[in-house]
Amino acid sequence: MTLIEVKNVSKQFGGLAALTDVSFVLNKGEILGLIGPNGAGKTTMFNIVNGFYPPTKGDVFLKGQRVSHLKPHTLCKLGVARTFQVVRPLQRMTTLDNVITSAFIRTKSKSHAEEIAIEILKFTGLYDDRMVISKGLPLGKRKRLEIARALATHPEILLLDESFAGLNPTEINDQIQIVKKIRTEKEITILIIEHHMKVIMSISDRIVVLNYGQKIAEGTPAEIGHNPIVIEAYLGEEHSA
Repeated sequence: MTLIEVKNVSKQFGGLAALTDVSFVLNKGEILGLIGPNGAGKTTMFNIVNGFYPPTKGDVFLKGQRVSHLKPHTLCKLGVARTFQVVRPLQRMTTLDNVITSAFIRTKSKSHAEEIAIEILKFTGLYDDRMVISKGLPLGKRKRLEIARALATHPEILLLDESFAGLNPTEINDQIQIVKKIRTEKEITILIIEHHMKVIMSISDRIVVLNYGQKIAEGTPAEIGHNPIVIEAYLGEEHSA
């Protein structure tokens, strides 16, 4: 089942074409990677799928319904949540209160929101840090808190924007396990932007490659890893072996 369809999407900022005629689908239950060099249009695409930007041309569909005109808070209520490349916790609030705040999109009850938050904190391994002021968390845990806040909205689709950036090897491994659990245990479909190629190749079912705002390839990790166009544009010769 197709959850999201991006159809012939273009985006211009003044005279600059950030995206040109990009199409792809996100199917239920999969992890779809979105990769490409800096400036390729990945975050712009996320912002269009998430409702921050309207496309200049083309459309985005959610379960067959056109949603290109909808705002982020409306899409969130429809089951589309995201994280951000630069983590944005409510820095003077505790880890628990950060997640409670996000849970209010699902419930008006403070006690229910707290129940949701506690479950999510246990799921993401942050329960022991629930009373820590979020600005005091190390980067790895702040990245996890960003995911926890998104999960508290009860999404069907989760957009992850560079959730592994800046992490050490242990944190990367922990984050991989959390992303896999999100798919298997919570049955959430994932669209992920990531520059860490070992991560994206290991967790993605399919990968879409952007370069200069255009889609240059789409396929399985094995297909992408051996695609000469992708190797030349982004991956480098070490991936061609």
